[in-house]
Amino acid sequence: MTDSAPLGDLDGWTRSPFTGAGLSYDCYEKGAGPGVVLIPEVPGITPQVLGLAQHLVDEGFTVVVPSPFGEPGRAASGGYTARVLSRLCVSSEFRAFSVAARRPITDYLRAVAAELAARTPGRGVGVIGMCFTGGFALAMAVDDEVVAPVMSQPAVPFPLGAARRADAGVTDADFDRIAERAASSELCVLGLRFSEDRTVPRERFATIKARLGEAFEVIELDSSPGNAGGFSASAHSVLTREVREAPGHPALEARERVVEFLRAQLAVRG
Repeated sequence: MTDSAPLGDLDGWTRSPFTGAGLSYDCYEKGAGPGVVLIPEVPGITPQVLGLAQHLVDEGFTVVVPSPFGEPGRAASGGYTARVLSRLCVSSEFRAFSVAARRPITDYLRAVAAELAARTPGRGVGVIGMCFTGGFALAMAVDDEVVAPVMSQPAVPFPLGAARRADAGVTDADFDRIAERAASSELCVLGLRFSEDRTVPRERFATIKARLGEAFEVIELDSSPGNAGGFSASAHSVLTREVREAPGHPALEARERVVEFLRAQLAVRG
């Protein structure tokens, strides 16, 4: 068993600028097969995010990683993370504290997903959002092209007060559309969190579950005192920082379930 999370680097990734919804950012692409948009967690495209991205490539997906914040390839540190987060908190593109809000960055990401869907096999694309970007995956599911959204520890809006803790991170109209797609079996959503993670309150997943029902699958990893996985109470990054490549490791199993989910949802249906 390794004592650190899988890492990756930018070798072999193609960087291209992409403009959509009035915004322009670089996107990094690699792989072949059905398309997956991997939205990085704060502070950006770190070696751990690239470790997840490379794993998805190795599993047979075309992976696009947008870079709307941070320095691609740079390792996370306390100061670096704090600087990026402070900028995002006041950015009108991200609206970190707003309830039932439309966030302009999700319109950009929807354009990325639509372009990827148009040139990759399968019945649509998957989207993985993590931490600050976790809820963006759900917001993107208003579009038919997005058929496999994965919300890993969605932390926005920041859970200050009851309304924000229960907020799904999408507008009411978009939530209605997402629920409609789920009810017609067009869409399934996967959500992941640690049991003791206060930045990702249970109330948020309860709100989504109430609207989507069986179309919302929840994976909650035990991070309570004495848990079998050895996670601390502050464990947060389900698919990156907490993964250990050892058989039976809970976060590794969660990552494996994400791959299975993407394969099943993106498969061509007759």
